[in-house]
Amino acid sequence: QVHLVQSGGGLVQAGGSLRLSCAASVRTFSTYHMGWFRQAPVKAREFVAAINWSGGNPYYADSVKGRFTISRDNAENTVYLQMNSLKPEDTAVYYCAIQRADGRIRYPSGEYDYWGQGTQVTVSS
Repeated sequence: QVHLVQSGGGLVQAGGSLRLSCAASVRTFSTYHMGWFRQAPVKAREFVAAINWSGGNPYYADSVKGRFTISRDNAENTVYLQMNSLKPEDTAVYYCAIQRADGRIRYPSGEYDYWGQGTQVTVSS
């Protein structure tokens, strides 16, 4: 069983920054791809960003491109989401997710094997 423990998040004013962290309880973190998703009230969960097992090929939703940065530290079994220039529409519960790296990274939420507990990000206007 894989456990993903998230930290970070909170309340910030528009234009501010936050960093989310997600630590994975796996033996070899570098054999997994990682992703971030978010879900706003009464909306479906949506893709935010993903990164492959080696830290290459970061991929972003158009809505966050240029403002968010996904990164990972394989020595620390942790993936990060740096969020800058936050907007009220970024308000959501954010989830990290992990996917076995048995090929190229796959982006749909159903392709991920385990999920973090979620963390609230609230951006005030």
